[in-house]
Amino acid sequence: MNNMFGSKMMKPIMRKFAGPLVASMTIFFAFAPNVQAAAPSDVDTYRQLNLLIQVFERVRSQYVEEVDDAELLEAAIHGMLRELDPHSGYMGPESFRESQIQQRGEYGGLGMEVISEREVLRVIAPFDDTPASRAGVQAGDYITHIDGESLVGLTSNEAVDRMRGPKDTPVSITIVREGLGEALELTLIREIISISAVRTRTERDQFGYIRLTTFNNEKLSNDLAKALGELEEELGDNLKGLVLDLRNNPGGLLDQAVEVSDLFLDKGSEITSMRGRNAGDNMRWAARTEDVTGGLPIIVLVNAGSASASEIVTGALQDHKRATIIGERTFGKGVVQTLIPLGREQALRLTTARYYTPAGTSIQAVGIEPDIFIEQPRPEGQKRRVRREADLNGHIANPDEGDVSAPTASEALVLAEGEEIDPTVDYQLRYALDLLEGVVQVAENNIILN
Repeated sequence: MNNMFGSKMMKPIMRKFAGPLVASMTIFFAFAPNVQAAAPSDVDTYRQLNLLIQVFERVRSQYVEEVDDAELLEAAIHGMLRELDPHSGYMGPESFRESQIQQRGEYGGLGMEVISEREVLRVIAPFDDTPASRAGVQAGDYITHIDGESLVGLTSNEAVDRMRGPKDTPVSITIVREGLGEALELTLIREIISISAVRTRTERDQFGYIRLTTFNNEKLSNDLAKALGELEEELGDNLKGLVLDLRNNPGGLLDQAVEVSDLFLDKGSEITSMRGRNAGDNMRWAARTEDVTGGLPIIVLVNAGSASASEIVTGALQDHKRATIIGERTFGKGVVQTLIPLGREQALRLTTARYYTPAGTSIQAVGIEPDIFIEQPRPEGQKRRVRREADLNGHIANPDEGDVSAPTASEALVLAEGEEIDPTVDYQLRYALDLLEGVVQVAENNIILN
């Protein structure tokens, strides 16, 4: 059988990130040889750098205990770069290697995406079928202690390193969760985390359900193209529509977001654009071949945990009216990080640009509003608090109007009259499938909607 979901793969564009990981940092100083010839602002800068050197020399020579020069310099740089934004970071040899392993889809750990916030770690999302998800870790949880030790004073890399270790070894984490009166103490067993990032199944014998768990995987678009082909082979002409589930997908690689979008858009359709401080940072990406699905109806599911690369895909499909977006307003991370090598084993992860949807909209600190708003119902009395990019200390403001409020979408009714909330039911998915069934029925009966 010919595979209508044939691969539309592109060569990697550039290694840029559209995800909320935060790392530690290192930087190197270079001093101009002729301070007198410099501009007044430069002179002030050199004076401040000289002050930094004086402080460094005093600490290394007079502090009550001997300190390691490299650690001292790195600590100073951490303090400087914390003032930028929550997503820039330095990657030392260990974290750089770990990043490369993670991009290849396999690494050791607990299986969750985290970000540093207020000297603790906040969970963006646990990955499916990992120690973290099986233990009940939830998006929005705060990790305050690892193996009984506080994370206060640690960099995010140092904190993450404590959760990683040899396979089959235990690690305990202390979680503070909104609405709970006391902290949770969880003991998890480390595993080799192999993330395929693509999970598929059929729904109601005529729809394909596709869940993408992360974009931080170099094989994602290849795996997705393969999964689409398998769905087509399984259902054939009975395949009537797709549900693309990006809920709690924290983002990842920009080139993967572009390639995933390319699978569903026609050639020439703009996917995203990027605007930075310098003209050389401005770029645009467009689909390079035709929609591999042949125009099948698509519904995209999103929520507050759908961030960055997920928002690039969502924004592209929404602006081109290629998909109906259902769920909750997204996280609102509209900035891109560039991985800048510093030698062979280190790199600087630096926020260098904002990205925009095809309509020219920045979603930074705002997010994407779904076409149909559906909040997963919760039993009465259960509080629900979500945090987004706008809630992060030091976040970059939206360039259009500052941190503006997103428009309010119409809310859909997901509970029938008299129906009680069942926490095991995915109401957002149920509504999406009901909507697809309606679309299919309209098409098959040649009904014209005005």
